[in-house]
Amino acid sequence: MHPSSASSQSSPPDTRQVLVIGAGLSGSAVAHSLAMRGWSVTVLDQAPEVGAGASGLPVGLAAPHVSPDDNVLSRITRAGVQATLQRAQTLLQSGIDWALTGVLENNLAGKRRLPSDTSDQQSAPASAAQVAAAGLPPGTPALWHAQAGWIRPRQLVAAQLQTPGVQVRWGQPVQGIERRGNEWAVTDAQGQTLGQAPWLVVASAFDSLALLQPLPGFAVPLNPLRGQISFGHMADLSEAQRQWLPPFPVNGHGSFISGVPTPEGPPGWFIGATFERNCELAPVREEDHAANQVRLATLLHALGQAMAGQFEPDRVRGWAGLRCTLPNRLPAVGPIHRQVLPGLCLSTGMGARGISLAVLCGELTAAWLNNEPLPLPTTLAKHLAAERFVSA
Repeated sequence: MHPSSASSQSSPPDTRQVLVIGAGLSGSAVAHSLAMRGWSVTVLDQAPEVGAGASGLPVGLAAPHVSPDDNVLSRITRAGVQATLQRAQTLLQSGIDWALTGVLENNLAGKRRLPSDTSDQQSAPASAAQVAAAGLPPGTPALWHAQAGWIRPRQLVAAQLQTPGVQVRWGQPVQGIERRGNEWAVTDAQGQTLGQAPWLVVASAFDSLALLQPLPGFAVPLNPLRGQISFGHMADLSEAQRQWLPPFPVNGHGSFISGVPTPEGPPGWFIGATFERNCELAPVREEDHAANQVRLATLLHALGQAMAGQFEPDRVRGWAGLRCTLPNRLPAVGPIHRQVLPGLCLSTGMGARGISLAVLCGELTAAWLNNEPLPLPTTLAKHLAAERFVSA
């Protein structure tokens, strides 16, 4: 990362006390980053424990986005993956909570191409051996992301929330936000005060919209994005099916990961996720298991054929959750409107890239609040700033 630009604040705040709403990937990352800088952080979440929302995803990938012109999303996800992997290496157990496996991207329909200048990238055309190991036909266009791997989000969230200086209060359903003097107060449905501090960071995914919409100056267009994954236990696979399993995760049309602990404990295989926009509920649906079966057959045709029987209702398991997204697929981070809403910040809108982006966004939020050099060049950070939605 490049600490090459300074925050626009003139001096660090006198009182380093902050409330964070949301104890998922985004909120826990913000909490960790601020606590590591000496802040006193109180995290409020309506759930009874870790992983009730989108961060309950059993496993996902930290992998970069690539584009021929090395666009803003590509550069930001590359920095984000680096930050996430560094955090995982520090806080998590390799092989159990995460693994730097590398990820093969099946370049279906030729949608992903590397830029001509690849000097700053950890991605390259996949070798013939890597393509073969994935069970793909010779000559299949594919990319190899060396600095990428799988992470169990719930474990990362739990580890970040255990940072000294972070207090988590579960079962706290925040219904309102109001300014009281120089502080922000959050209240429940009965109007009782749940917490009060000079600084407030809202990091509660799509639930952020209902909290912030009533406030003057708020104009961030948050949208819900439902996703479902399908998974099963490795022990249920036959030897013939196991022979087609790739030794590393494969993405490109969703992603396939195997050999990672399931929520129940035994190692499993995972395929997904579906994308359903403008859906505010997240039940597990049989039709989405069928969609994920098609997704696997498209991504890894031979494996998909071999595993067809694993999608029978008595075998397949599922998880569904709501992500939060923005029209340009980039998060909204930091102060929302310094003049109208001083001390109020946001960290949300990660879409399907929460694992790759939340840690970086937490660092960016902390840098803005702490008046530090930013973890991204200014030219990139401005694309993530929540204030980009303030009308001129």
